Amino acid sequence: MYPTHFARNAGEPTAQIMRISDRHWHALADDEVVGRGEASPRPDGRLFLSIDAWHDAVFDQLAQAMLAGLPKPLFTIVDETDHDLRAQWDRAGFSTGRREWELLLPSGPHLATPPPDVKIVGVGRAERDPLRELDRAIRAEVEASAGWHTMPAEVLVRLDDATVVDPAKYAVAAQADRYVGLIRLAQIPRQPRIGLIAVRADQQRRGIARALLAHVLDSLHRVGIHSASAEVDDRNLAAMELFESLGATRVGRNLELVCR
Repeated sequence: MYPTHFARNAGEPTAQIMRISDRHWHALADDEVVGRGEASPRPDGRLFLSIDAWHDAVFDQLAQAMLAGLPKPLFTIVDETDHDLRAQWDRAGFSTGRREWELLLPSGPHLATPPPDVKIVGVGRAERDPLRELDRAIRAEVEASAGWHTMPAEVLVRLDDATVVDPAKYAVAAQADRYVGLIRLAQIPRQPRIGLIAVRADQQRRGIARALLAHVLDSLHRVGIHSASAEVDDRNLAAMELFESLGATRVGRNLELVCR
């Protein structure tokens, strides 16, 4: 444990900050834990911070200790409507890096079929090696154009290049002897999450992404699941148009904050 002390203003709780491990901090007052901080690594190596504290002063103390002990840049996610939490991170030196819409999509039958030379392979039926080959190709194309900073944090490229960890979560669009599009579905109870939908550059604007999304929503409807959620960067107008064309509604917006 590594205790850290900070000066405080009159009336603020007196706390001692303890670094209890490489990525965990506790704030103690009268031998009670009054705040916790955690640094969580994402698959691409970035560190996302979270702090749970009742008092602003304790939040500030934890943030100061964490920023002093971790390499930058550092990141966190906040609900855009949570103005108090946003203000706390602002005081710590964080600013907005990107905005991401939270979407809710109704399941149900949709009239969206793939092109004649493409067929949809359902969730869990894709072959691992061709799927990984497609995933790597799509990631290279996106990185060379819009960049992966426009993608949800949960689908950023892994440092070990193991981009497809669980093939059972994917449905794909197959053309002849290769896969040309994919969609990833996290089977969270009651409301599954669409984590990624992408099509190879030379096959875009043919209705493949729409067919993949419609296939997944139809499959959910058949097993009695009424909706799925998704996240889209608010600058990705094409993705927003696709989701909204199948009935998606905007239910919230998150901010990804960064301290450099």
